[in-house]
Amino acid sequence: MSGALAIDLQQAIVECQDGSVRAVVVTGQPHFSVGADIKEFKQALDAGRPDENAPALLEAVRLLEALDKPTIAAVHGSALGGGCELSLGCDFRYLSEDARIGQPEVLLGIIPGAGGTQRLQRVVGFQKAKEIIYSGRHLGAEEALEIGLADKVFAVDQVLDRAMADAADWASQATLAIAAAKRAMIHGRGMATDEGLDWEQTQFQGSFLTEDATEGVNAFVEKRSAEFRGR
Repeated sequence: MSGALAIDLQQAIVECQDGSVRAVVVTGQPHFSVGADIKEFKQALDAGRPDENAPALLEAVRLLEALDKPTIAAVHGSALGGGCELSLGCDFRYLSEDARIGQPEVLLGIIPGAGGTQRLQRVVGFQKAKEIIYSGRHLGAEEALEIGLADKVFAVDQVLDRAMADAADWASQATLAIAAAKRAMIHGRGMATDEGLDWEQTQFQGSFLTEDATEGVNAFVEKRSAEFRGR
């Protein structure tokens, strides 16, 4: 997870904002990502300057989390450090049976720098996130599934195909409604309840006035399958 890769990720995610893209799968092989390029850490330390890669990756994860469409991390091998943080920017994480995931930064004398301390606790809970981050240990796929860090676990040769199949299914659905729900949930979680409810109402009214809403309601009344177009 070099600085150059983080910049490339930012650009790729911006390109995914195009309306023709209706779902996104993030993946890598043989590993999702083993984390930061430690040699770049050493270069920064030797030069007496702060690390420049974490802010670039943090921005990539922010862009990914904010994408107005469903996102899936299809994790093969390791998703460690920055790799784990990147996966946390996705709506869902699908792990291969042999996957390892975690935030091992404390083993280098540092802490997660691209959202790990904030997003991990929202996924697995405050206490569990502390244990994972403090220990720096790698979690297997089954444990990740048990605590909610993984949403699904598949055989190594199936994880990407299953992620792509689910992404294709979501892409055929009312993606504008999914986007509105995503905005309501992500932005609302940082608000007081009443503010969150007001924000939800704003998103609801916006989704209500789309062509997809008209199609969905008409299809229900006419007892047929809806054909959503993301408009």
